[in-house]
Amino acid sequence: MAGPDVDFWQDRYLTQRTPWDDGEDDPELLAWLADGMLSAHDAPVLVPGCGSGRDLAVLAARGIEVIGIDYAPAAVALSRERLASAGLQARVEQADVLSWSPPSPIGAVMERTCLCALHPDHWVRYALQLHAWLRPGGRLFAQFEQVVRPESADGWVQGPPYHCDINAMRALFTGERWSWPKPPYPRGAHGEHLSIVLTAI
Repeated sequence: MAGPDVDFWQDRYLTQRTPWDDGEDDPELLAWLADGMLSAHDAPVLVPGCGSGRDLAVLAARGIEVIGIDYAPAAVALSRERLASAGLQARVEQADVLSWSPPSPIGAVMERTCLCALHPDHWVRYALQLHAWLRPGGRLFAQFEQVVRPESADGWVQGPPYHCDINAMRALFTGERWSWPKPPYPRGAHGEHLSIVLTAI
């Protein structure tokens, strides 16, 4: 398998080398919940690459049915511990996003940290999975990481996180399967990603 394998991610969680988890709840997720763009009507909500379960806890605390999946056993354990310590309920599975299937169609997917953690060799398969998981009209709440590196000019593919160029995203999430909002797209607080909500056709 191209890119990081399960042992890579397991080691990161066991040694607590998880700089993507800054200890704060995601402000864009909180904003989507506050303005009602994401709600219990979208349930079940799926968080692929759920990591230590911070997003799961935010959603479950608002009474939203949520499912988390992660490749690394240590991440699954951390998610379950976080939920249990807060007295919250959510389904958390250890699974490979490239082969996992939900028990029933999903209403919304929080795509924050999974796509950019996958080697681009796997992006086409993952994009097909996302569309297959969602019911018609279901939405993908995406944060496409913007991590341009100088070496890219010479053809190197570096990550994780891998740069999610907007042209590549349009090629992955085509207009035949997805409805795109018009740009410009808002950036994260530090300009590290583009936030885009796509609707499955």
